[in-house]
Amino acid sequence: MRGWIDSFIEALSAEKGFSPNTCLAYRNDLEQFLAYLRDSASGLLRRGKKVDVRDVDDMVIRSYLGFLYNKNKKSTIARKLSALRSFFRFLVKRGVISANPAETVLTPKRGRPVPNYLPVDEMFRVLDGVKGESVLASRNRAILETLYSTGVRVAELAGMDVGDVDFDRGFVRVIGKGNKERLAPVGKKALTCIRAYLDKRGEATGPGIQGGEPLFLNSRGGRLSTRSIARLLEQVVRQLGLLRPISPHGLRHTFATHMLDAGADLRVVQELLGHASLTTTQRYTHVSIDRLMEVYDKAHPRR
Repeated sequence: MRGWIDSFIEALSAEKGFSPNTCLAYRNDLEQFLAYLRDSASGLLRRGKKVDVRDVDDMVIRSYLGFLYNKNKKSTIARKLSALRSFFRFLVKRGVISANPAETVLTPKRGRPVPNYLPVDEMFRVLDGVKGESVLASRNRAILETLYSTGVRVAELAGMDVGDVDFDRGFVRVIGKGNKERLAPVGKKALTCIRAYLDKRGEATGPGIQGGEPLFLNSRGGRLSTRSIARLLEQVVRQLGLLRPISPHGLRHTFATHMLDAGADLRVVQELLGHASLTTTQRYTHVSIDRLMEVYDKAHPRR
């Protein structure tokens, strides 16, 4: 089974164009399933036995989901089941098995949690929370301003190069999920912070920053990781004493919510966020109940 997992991951990258992060997530889910098959105490397979994909049926998968149930959120279980469906669908297409054993297994019903976001005043406190004029402080200000200004995913921000920023037209080039490219507008404040950071970086490392260099560097001169970006945001939030925790993805939620509250069209926000489906974007409308009530009160003839 491990060999087929390797082939499947290679196909995701080469044929589907999935990003390294997405391929890694698929691999982790499938490796966890393989570990369950090898170590299961339920007698599905003996410990140490090579797992043949033809031995896996729908009952094995149902047993696995039961194993996951008390340890994982429903959304996590649904994602792992989706990975299994894709994997076995791949094997069916390759003629390894005749039917997909995961196809008949029902996906756990998931709730629709309200995305965590910050009100405008708290968001501005976060953006103004980085003090100092060092290269590090300038970098951190530019990161927070860019996340809020563009609504990009943290992995998309970490993957940006200097040449991806168009200072003249006010756009950044973004490589999203599935290596899909889009242009995202970026505000003047964020551009000013990016420019200030690059100027200070040039003073420290010497002029002549190339367009192919990472936009945001760590202390060793390498590309800044997504985890480092999350840590710097955690530090700012902690220093400000904000009552609600917020992640880099929470700034993406905040961007979308503030845009919709200000009257932006849902389709436009979908394009800005790089969502393939409008359904994904629609969940942000649930957090704007105050805005909905305001519009209702103004528009309904028998309010």
